[in-house]
Amino acid sequence: MQVPLYQAKAEFFRMLGHPVRIRVLELLQHGPVPVRDLLADIDIEPSSLSQQLAVLRRSGIVVSVREGSTVTYALAGGDVAELLRAARRILTELLAGQSELLAELRQVDVPVPSSASRGGEEQGSL
Repeated sequence: MQVPLYQAKAEFFRMLGHPVRIRVLELLQHGPVPVRDLLADIDIEPSSLSQQLAVLRRSGIVVSVREGSTVTYALAGGDVAELLRAARRILTELLAGQSELLAELRQVDVPVPSSASRGGEEQGSL
């Protein structure tokens, strides 16, 4: 039985749903990177990086090449880099909208009438 497309997409995004994997993909956007450089840039235990790289490799998003004792990783295709750029644009728009809302909330509001001007209701604190 074939997996529905929406389920395959959900699995794809779930696979991307780890900060280390996203960081690796960001670092690979500009070309192949040796594992030692990934380790230096990400500041993670080698075994943890290895696990995350294995997930990306099994999914087919990255490929690895061994040259002597150096293992280098690269994106399997340019679409992943475009996806990361699209995510950056979406987040930028969302955060811009939030900052506009925050600025609006910080504006001085019309003062709430005091209890004396509300027709003699009981005074009290909120």
